[in-house]
Amino acid sequence: MLEFIQDLWAFLRVRKKLWLMPIIVVLALLGALVIATQQSSLATFIYTLF
Repeated sequence: MLEFIQDLWAFLRVRKKLWLMPIIVVLALLGALVIATQQSSLATFIYTLF
């Protein structure tokens, strides 16, 4: 996983696509939120926010 992140960072830096990094981070956080709320006690707290 760490090697993938290093390769992704090198690709974005060389290709001057650093503007993609915030999009990737937001998508990763949303994915982590979905995974964390599936069948867990955390789900009730997340649903009250929305």
